[in-house]
Amino acid sequence: MKKLFLFLTLLISIKSFSQSKKIPDLVDYVNPLMGSASNYELSNGNTYPAIALPWGMNTWTPQTGKMGDGWQYTYDAYKINGFKQTHQPSPWMNDYGQFAIMPVTGHLKVSQNGRASWFSHKAEIAKPYYYSVYLADHDVTTEITPTERTAQFRFTYPKNDSSYIIVDAFDRGSWVKVIPGENKIIGYSTKYARGPLKNFKDYFVIYVDKPIVIAHTYSDSILTDSLSLHAKHAMAVIGFKTTTGEQVHMRVSSSFISLDQAELNLKREQNNDSFDVTEQKAKDVWNQTLNHVVVEGGTVDQQRTFYSCLYRMLFFPNKLYEIDANNKIVHYSPYTGTTMPGYMFAGTGFWDTFRALYPFINLVYPHIVKEMQEGLINDYKEGGWLPEWSSPGYSDVMVGNNSASVVSEAYLKGLRGYDIETLYQALIHGANNEGPRATGRKGVEYYNKLGYVPYDVKINENAARTLEYAYDDFAIYQLGRALHKPESEIGIYKKRAMNYKNLFDPSTGLMRGKNQDGSFETPFNPFKWGDAFTEGNSWHYTWGVFQDMQGLINLMGGKKQFVAKLDSVFTIPPIFDDSYYGEVIHEIREMQIVNMGQYAHGNQPIQHMLYLYDYAGQPWKTQYHVRDAMNKLYFAKPDGYCGDEDNGQTSAWYVFSAIGFYSVCPASDQYALGAPLFKKITINLENGKKVLINAPNNSDNNLYVNSMSVNGKPYDLNWLGHHALTNGMVINYNMSAKPNKQRGVKDADSPYSLSTEK
Repeated sequence: MKKLFLFLTLLISIKSFSQSKKIPDLVDYVNPLMGSASNYELSNGNTYPAIALPWGMNTWTPQTGKMGDGWQYTYDAYKINGFKQTHQPSPWMNDYGQFAIMPVTGHLKVSQNGRASWFSHKAEIAKPYYYSVYLADHDVTTEITPTERTAQFRFTYPKNDSSYIIVDAFDRGSWVKVIPGENKIIGYSTKYARGPLKNFKDYFVIYVDKPIVIAHTYSDSILTDSLSLHAKHAMAVIGFKTTTGEQVHMRVSSSFISLDQAELNLKREQNNDSFDVTEQKAKDVWNQTLNHVVVEGGTVDQQRTFYSCLYRMLFFPNKLYEIDANNKIVHYSPYTGTTMPGYMFAGTGFWDTFRALYPFINLVYPHIVKEMQEGLINDYKEGGWLPEWSSPGYSDVMVGNNSASVVSEAYLKGLRGYDIETLYQALIHGANNEGPRATGRKGVEYYNKLGYVPYDVKINENAARTLEYAYDDFAIYQLGRALHKPESEIGIYKKRAMNYKNLFDPSTGLMRGKNQDGSFETPFNPFKWGDAFTEGNSWHYTWGVFQDMQGLINLMGGKKQFVAKLDSVFTIPPIFDDSYYGEVIHEIREMQIVNMGQYAHGNQPIQHMLYLYDYAGQPWKTQYHVRDAMNKLYFAKPDGYCGDEDNGQTSAWYVFSAIGFYSVCPASDQYALGAPLFKKITINLENGKKVLINAPNNSDNNLYVNSMSVNGKPYDLNWLGHHALTNGMVINYNMSAKPNKQRGVKDADSPYSLSTEK
């Protein structure tokens, strides 16, 4: 009896503990260091720990790299030389709007190498809303917590007569001023990587809560006799005595408009909040934002990977706009160099993000996409073109005219309340003209006349341009039709959407560069990266027919041949020709080392390819390969990606795939189906509706869809509709260890293709 009593007592205790146990905050699953173990030769993400709010104007990161180095934080570094305000989308784009802050003690050295301190990841805490690290050489712990346009720092000093804070405004031309009577430092930095930018300044205002005893300015590393300094490389230093464990607080705010606006941003976003209050508010914002997608039933590692990817999707494009003294939305214009009314965003490349990032935020966070569309209107009005890579103005990188997809998709998927007519005219303008710095269409005269950009007219990456222009023409046609434009106006875009056929080589079954006279490029090596293609080869770009997969199936001779070609991607060894680049670029190396044949998930052109079995009546192969890629290529660790993360795109592939579907053709209403990774997924839509996805017997072994139902009815289609999802949906899966080869096999089960449009 006594044993029974003890057992019951223990059982009650366990039950009480389990009931009282707090459900973990979703943000605490996030590892901001995922992808940071990267370098020039090999990218495992090329990320840095971004301490910011979702889509916030400013981001903070510890800086291990030298000033101007795109690899501003790398996991294998062992010294920190500053804490940097950053807007960097990727190391290849580098940064703008940047300055650094560094606490030091002892003999003062202001240069980056001189002030740098050893640190260890064992004494580092990185969360989206909070960062902390111990700087061993200075015996100082630095903590950071953000708002959208400001941040708070908390430095814990040792007992020292010589404690300092260095403010480095960087080396493109900068200004600093120390105002000891107000415990204040002001200044601006003009450093940026991509331009030109007109009248660009990143103004900052900094307050400390301890009287400033020592105040200096430095021109590079040379001490000056002034407290106000304009120089190529201006720095400010303040100093004071500290006691053991003394905490010094710093409030930092910046603006692209003015010092007064920076002060206003500080007052509006921090008021008199303490560090801890600011931290809690930031944590709450992250939890509220991540809570739009709740996953249950996977492993802890899978949940960490999921939310680390979702976190990474919520930064770019970042807000460039501010709120003025009259509570009006205003922004610095990188095109006019003046302050203009309305929204603006920056720091994203549509070549990457049109594929999955924008489709995801259109579905889950449409409120911010509406702001982004209004920002694009201002890009066009102020600069004359829509950006293709914004950082923060027009940047001459990558190919395509994929703003067409970003603009069209948002309207087609239900966004309203902005000037879509101006955006439509911007698309027509961009589709028929070549603009500055990768805007519009390079080779447009050839494309519109011949139906392709020729290989032999000295326009690089011509085949990639052709394929992307064809999809972009489809997006314009779709938008024009939704806006009830006359057929006489939009019919040409529907016709041009078929231009992909002009590059299909029946003798190889692959896309191939074509000369101006209509002959194919010779010799042809399908394993050659670059040249006719962009950061990929023919095996990757052949599948870039998002708008008409059935048309591609027909060109290849039917579904059997199409599937055989898809299968070949995984069975052909990862051989390559790097002669166009003259070196093994990191994207090539990342394909070579993962043992997946020619499948190069580390770069964007082929990421949708795993879902193409849905179009050929073999959805179980999509289910297998997507699960394989998720398990093999993604981990919430410093080496957790298989290539560049790229502004949320590679993360968006994972998040979509873990939910169970993917946007093969963003400018359509449909998502191609895979299979969910978790046992239960809840998507909390902004309209108050929910998408509930249940797969109770999901497991590592049960990765195939045996059957599924949608809103209680059996469902055999290989796609889901966007508008049906936004009305709320309950999807139930019965998963199996063996593929069901009778489900999703009919022609009518396939997702949308332009060729089958009636």
